[in-house]
Amino acid sequence: MTIATQVKTCLASLKSAQANLEQFALGTQNQEAKTLFTNCAQQTEQIVQQVESRVQQLENEEPQYKGF
Repeated sequence: MTIATQVKTCLASLKSAQANLEQFALGTQNQEAKTLFTNCAQQTEQIVQQVESRVQQLENEEPQYKGF
């Protein structure tokens, strides 16, 4: 498995984790838990953006990895 593939797999996992956190926030009645899940989802979104930037960098450096 190439580094590009590993980074893209990591990105997919991060997006899944973010979606789960958002679901948990929507599914709870506990305001403290809702705030916690929302904050974690926002932090995960920032990480997702950074990793997406890295994916773009990898694809620009190695065009054969585009679209995988």
